[in-house]
This record gives sequence, structure tokens and C-alpha cells, in this order.
Amino acid sequence: MTFVSPAEPESNRKLAYLLLAIALFIGVLMLPTPEGLSASGQVALGLLVLVIVLWISECVSPATSAIILTGAAVLGLMGKPLRAGGPPLSSAGALNAMLTGYSSSAVLLVASALFLAVALKLTGLDRRVALLVMSKVGVSRSRLIIGAMLVGFVLALFIPSATARVGAVIPIMVGITAALGLPITSSLGATLMIVTASACSVFNMAVKTGAAQNLISLNFMQQAFGHTVTWGAWFVAALPFVIALCVVLYFAALLVLRPEVPGKAEAEARLAEELGKLGSVTPAEMRLMAVAMLLLVMWSTEGSLHPFDTATTTQIGIALLLMPRIGVMHWAQAEKLVPWGTIVLFAAGISLGTLMSTTGAAAWLAQATLGRLGLEALPIFLVVGALSLFSIVLHLGFASATGLASTLIPIMIAFAKTLPFGEQAAFGIVLIQSMVVSFGFILPTNAPQNMLCYGTGAFTIAQFAKVGLIVTIAGWLLILLLSATWWPMIGVL
Repeated sequence: MTFVSPAEPESNRKLAYLLLAIALFIGVLMLPTPEGLSASGQVALGLLVLVIVLWISECVSPATSAIILTGAAVLGLMGKPLRAGGPPLSSAGALNAMLTGYSSSAVLLVASALFLAVALKLTGLDRRVALLVMSKVGVSRSRLIIGAMLVGFVLALFIPSATARVGAVIPIMVGITAALGLPITSSLGATLMIVTASACSVFNMAVKTGAAQNLISLNFMQQAFGHTVTWGAWFVAALPFVIALCVVLYFAALLVLRPEVPGKAEAEARLAEELGKLGSVTPAEMRLMAVAMLLLVMWSTEGSLHPFDTATTTQIGIALLLMPRIGVMHWAQAEKLVPWGTIVLFAAGISLGTLMSTTGAAAWLAQATLGRLGLEALPIFLVVGALSLFSIVLHLGFASATGLASTLIPIMIAFAKTLPFGEQAAFGIVLIQSMVVSFGFILPTNAPQNMLCYGTGAFTIAQFAKVGLIVTIAGWLLILLLSATWWPMIGVL
């Protein structure tokens, strides 16, 4: 009798998806070049198909997908001009074209912000903040939901990784549920886990530095429009949207999941006990708080009180945290905890988006898809609504918002520039779409933080989808409303 390892079917599935991705890439290159698309642009579209299959199937790690993307790009671009009338690319030239993303300041910003997340984890400050907020808010079903949201917001100000934020909060929510004598599969456990995951997606949209997909979108916008948006301007633009979405999430969780809280004395005692275990605030935590507050002030006053951009101030903050006596960690500690695969994927995504723009593939694809919908004849708020609906539906197939941003934003930029609303409005349209990229509310597979919470076994896919559909529909309606009112009023549109 032959025994099959449980890992073998999964390995076979991953290999099948990898071979499918490669076959589709080769298939796109073998097709006749469409009218209006250059040979290098056709290669860029082939690479887009390749990485979409790799990202959706997750058949290889993020870093491996970046290596495959780069190798395929070199093989596909060799002998073809990058731009019309340019010289054919050598292997070195093709490789340079696919390494442009690694020199982007946005990559430095993401790396620096991930180091900040590591500092919070090493000192335990993230856990202290979460416990403190939950203990101050109180224990009742309404207060616990609000507390979970407040924890998500506070951590989003300082931790740019959704996975890191949710990873810090999950043990606390599990502990609260257990302290009330309830299993994690109870209605309260399901509510806390779903709210934790969904609030994380909401606050990704609230804070410019809250998520890598925001930064990758802004990098493309900087290249296309010659300017970006400050931390404070992003926050002001997103604030009404985020507040309204939090209200919707609160009532959706309360009415759909109907959490039950039998008593609060034990939970309050548990929270106090966990806080007590942390002891008094350590000197390292105090230094980290000082640097974090300095960064928050510098980010929020960017462009008004000082000339430094977000990437520069964040890099300076990380330099302080790595200094002897002044800092809270050293390189050997930090490098083991930083998710380097995320940084590599981020840089590769920028490289692909830049290639699509440079070769004209993004403009061609925008006209071949969005350009056929007749949106240019509609009012701007309906255009934003239609594009947002397109993004939301597309997100259902993606497990990585970074991957979605790398795929979608260059196409949105190319299309927005063809609309008869002016360049400032085009910038605003893309800015709104960069927020919509974080709409990972419907399926657990739509975002890593969803999967972390789903992995606790607290809720079913159906429960998550019921709450997520309400939040998604309400969010889309809010986009229509704000596109007709708030965003034109503040000059976004």
C-alpha cells in the first residue's frame, strides 16, 4: 500500500498553478500584437497575467513570485525596445528595467515602517496600548466593539502592517472572550474577530502610512502626476468616509452577529491582570513612545511646518531607534523579524507598474476595458462610483492588496488621464481608488488580516460575508455621496 503525504496534494496544486502561470505568460507573448500595443507592452501584459495567477493562487511565496517576475521580464524584453524608437534591450537593460522599483523612496518608507512595527513588538508597547485601550473602554457588547475599533485605529497610526496589527490584537480578544467564560466560537468571539479584521481594513484607508498598498499607489501617482499627497491631506480626505464606515461596521456587527456578554467583572479583572503582568512602562517603551509621537507630529505637519516628506522623517525615526542607548533595538534583533518578502514584493510591484506605464501597456489596457464603458459622458461622482465598483469586484479574486494596487492603479491612472475633468480631478479619482484597494470585507481570503482572524475558528465564512456585504455596499454608497459633496469641497475632485 502506498501512503500519500498530506503535503503532496497541496504541492501538486501549487505546481499546477505555477505551470499555468508560466503557460499563460508564454501564450500572451505568442499572440499577434494588438493594434496600438508595442511588443514590449505585450510583454508587460504577459507579466501582468503571470503575477496575477501567482498572487491569487499563492502557489509561491511573495519573494519567489518577485524573482520569477524579474526572470520572465528579462527573457521577454530582450531584443525589444522599451519605448517606441528606442534601442533593443540587452539582458542587462531588461534587468535594469525590472529593478527600478527597488530604488523607489516608497520602498524605503515601507521598510522603515516595518522596522517601526518590529520595535513595537520587541518592546511590547503594541500589547500595552491594546490592553490599556480595552481596559479603559469597558466591558459590554457595545463597548467591546468600540474598543476593538479604537485599538485598530491607534495601532494603525504607528504600524503599517495589517498583519502585525491584527497579530498583536488577536490574543487580547481571545483572552477577553475566555475571561467571560465563553468559547472563541461564541457570538462574542465571532464579533470581536470580525470587527478586528474589518476595522483593520477601514483604518488602512484612514492613514497614509497605514498600509503598503497606499504607498505603492502614491508612488505611481507621483510618477504620473509629478506630485503626491501629504499625510495630513490624506487623513482629512479619508476622515468622514472612515468615521461613517466605522458606524456601519458597529451596527452591522451588533445586529447581524448579536454578541452576548454574560458578565463583565471577570473580564475586567482579566484585563487588569494582563496589564499588571506587563509591569510599569520600561525606559525602552518611553523612548519608543517619544520617537513614535515625534513621527506622528512630523507626518501630520508635512508640507506645512517643515519640508521633509514621509519617507525621510520615517527613515530618521528608525535611525534613532537603532542607535545605542537612544534606540530600543539593534540590527541583529530587527532583521530577524522584518518580513523581507513583503519589501521584495512591494518593489517588484512598483517595477511592474512602472513597466506597464513606460511601455504603454497600462494606457492600452485602460482603453480596452474601462474605455469601452462610456464613462467620460457621466458626472464625475458616477465615474468614481463605477471605477470603485470595478475595483471592489476585482478585489474578490485577490488575497493581497499590494498585488491589487500594483495591478490596478497604473490602469486607473492611464484611464483617469483620458477623462475630460482635468489633471487635478484625475489625481483625485486615482487617490480615491487607492483607498478602495483596501476594501477586503467580503471574504476571509481578501486580506491577510482576515485570514489571521479566520484561523482562530471564531467565525464562519457566511458570518464574515454577511457583515462584509453590508459594509461594502454602504462603503460604495458613501463613495458616491462624498464624491458629490466632501471631496469636491476640499479640492480632491
